[in-house]
Order: sequence, then C-alpha cells, then structure tokens
Amino acid sequence: MTATEVTTASAPVDEVVDGTEMLTPEHQELARTVRRFADEVVAPASYEYDTARRLPMEIIAEMGRMGLFGLPIPTEYGGQGKDYMSLCVAVEQLARVDQSIAVTLEAGLGLGAMPILRFGTEEQKRTYLPALARGEALAGFGLTEAQAGSDAGATQTRAVLEDGWWRIDGTKQYITNSGTPITSLVTVTAVTGHKEGRDGTTKPELSTIIVPTPIEGFTVLPPYDKIGWHTSDTHPLVLDGVRVPEGNLLGERGKGFSNFLSVLDEGRVAFAALCVGAAQGCLEQAILRAKERVVFGRPIGDNQHVAFTIARMRSRVAAARAVMHDAARRIDAGMPFTEQASLAKLIGSEAAVANANDATQIWGGAGFMNENVVARHLRDCRILTLGEGSTEVQLAIIARSLGFEKSFGA
Repeated sequence: MTATEVTTASAPVDEVVDGTEMLTPEHQELARTVRRFADEVVAPASYEYDTARRLPMEIIAEMGRMGLFGLPIPTEYGGQGKDYMSLCVAVEQLARVDQSIAVTLEAGLGLGAMPILRFGTEEQKRTYLPALARGEALAGFGLTEAQAGSDAGATQTRAVLEDGWWRIDGTKQYITNSGTPITSLVTVTAVTGHKEGRDGTTKPELSTIIVPTPIEGFTVLPPYDKIGWHTSDTHPLVLDGVRVPEGNLLGERGKGFSNFLSVLDEGRVAFAALCVGAAQGCLEQAILRAKERVVFGRPIGDNQHVAFTIARMRSRVAAARAVMHDAARRIDAGMPFTEQASLAKLIGSEAAVANANDATQIWGGAGFMNENVVARHLRDCRILTLGEGSTEVQLAIIARSLGFEKSFGA
C-alpha cells in the first residue's frame, strides 16, 4: 500500500466519533456527517489543491449547502441556530484531513461573520449575515499590520469621517479569506481619533469599520508564498482613500480595541478545535502506519517505543480536546472564557505540533512526501503557535488571569 493510498483512505467511522462520547446526540450526528464529508470529499482532493495552492470553491460551496457556515448564526439571519460547540465539532473533523479547509470555515465564521453578529446593528446583520451563513460569501477580519498585531495599539490605518463618509487609508497583512471569488467584505480596525487614557496620556481611538468588496481604493495584493496552509486564501491589503458610509461603523466608535479582543477570544476556541483536529489526524495516521508497516518481520507498533509514542500522542489529543470543550461550553453558557480560550489555544497548538513531529517520525521517509497528509500537517502545524495570538500572547493572558497584571510588558 502506498503512502498516498494510506493517507487518503477514510479512517473507520465508529458509531460515536472519537472525542464526542460526552457530547449531545446532535453533536455526535454532526461529527459523523462532517467526518464522512472530510474523508470522502475533502481528503481525496487535498493534495491536488495544496499543490495548486488554490482554494477549492466547489468544496466551499458544498460546505455552504451543508449549513456549516451558518452553524452558530441564528435562524432569523439565515443560519442554523446551533451553539458554538457545533462549530468546534465541525472544525475539528475537517482539520483531521485538511487544515486549510478547516481554517476557511473557522475564520469565515469566527473572524468574518461573528463580529457582525456580536456587534452589528440590525440592518448590518440582515444585510451581510444571510449570504455568509449560506457560504455564498466570505468575510475577512483586517486587524494585523506590519507593526500591529499583538500590539494593536500600534495600528497605523486611519479612518477620517468626512461629510457622512469614512475615508480609510492604510495597509493590512496576513488577512484570511480576503481575496476569494466570494469575499464580500473585510472588517478593518482603524484609528478614528485620539482619547485620554486612564493614566492621563493620549492614546489612539480604535474603531472597526465594514468595508464591502470590491470597492474603489481597496486592493488585494497577490497571495503570500506560505510554508503551509497552501489552500487557505491569505493576502496583504491596501486601502487607499476607501470611502464607505458612516453607517458602516461596526459597534461603537472607539470600542474597536475591546471588540476585537472579544472576537479573538471567541475565535481562539474554534482555532483550538482546529488544533485538536490536526493532532487527532496525526494520531490516526500514526496508528495506521504502526499497524501496517512491517519491519524485521513484525509491525513497527509491536515495538514498545512506537506504541508508547502513540500513547503519548493520544494523551495530548485528550487533554487538548477537554480544555477546548470546556471553553466552548463556557461560551454557550454565557460564562467568562478568556483564560480558557487561551489555555485551549496554547495546549491545542502545542499538541498538534508535537503530534505532527511524532507522526512524521513514525512514517519515516514516506512522511516527508507532500502527497502524504502527515507531511502537510507537519508544514501546516507550524502556524498554529502563531496564528490568532501567538504562544507568548496566550501565556501573557493566562499569567494576567493569575494576577500578573504586567505580563504583557505594559
């Protein structure tokens, strides 16, 4: 059996998908449905699209028809009206076989649609959410800049209100879902003025503004040449005199900082689900290889070192999933979850990176070939400790929750 055949074959689908035993029957059925779709539709095409570095819009359209892009969006806005746990369940199952497809869903909802759902006016919700919920449109979240990411206070993009119109000038980078054929908007953070801080110093006033696309002055630059996530759509953006109505302000003026922190907290939980899925996918491939690869007359899994390595991989998945589920439950229960989101993202990303390394070692040379999903996980997992808040940011948030208020160095 070749590497390609092993890594594209559907893993057995149990009556209850691994990791969902303590979830509701509805969550379990969703996991079975998405797992089947991932194994039968996404996985066989993954290497082709990864090599072409093209987002497969036909797969995205099918995900839209399945209702995945509308899972946590209320039915009155065209969504499925499900809980946040449902989104995490779907993202995990997709990430087992293709992280790029998983992050398209995760970012499309967590960073694209959810800011409008959480902070938009009724008119904004009814204007933008239905198409996003159907997967007929995608949205980006324009936060990161060359000098502003973890330090959002360094944002250089400016928005000036002139006669009822915002004029926006600046650049953004690493923006997911910003240049697809169905991208309909990018929500950008911009400095809209200045205000006095608690310490008496003048600080930039950050606000969030909806920029529908395409629009004059908005340029999507060529995609990045990334190490991994080849299928995911990621671009730098230029806003040169972009003009949008005053009513495109998302949330209150000057509340952009607190709003995007809330968006990132929530998004990190779904991102943690992606990490769990990647770690689980590596575990499944390691088990397959250990049982089927025969060396010196016996399967390599009969060697205690290999078996113990896989047991360690399993423990990482179990721990990461438990913390991620706890964070998702807190969101659905309306409880504080900032610390739990950072714990889930930190533990999940480190589990995925470690499992990708172990799975590659177990696969040997075959695990270094790009047609092998293990090799793609090895490349893709490197971003997991950086995207949507680096490991260092997560540690700072956790430390601050323990009383170390200056853990961010400010």
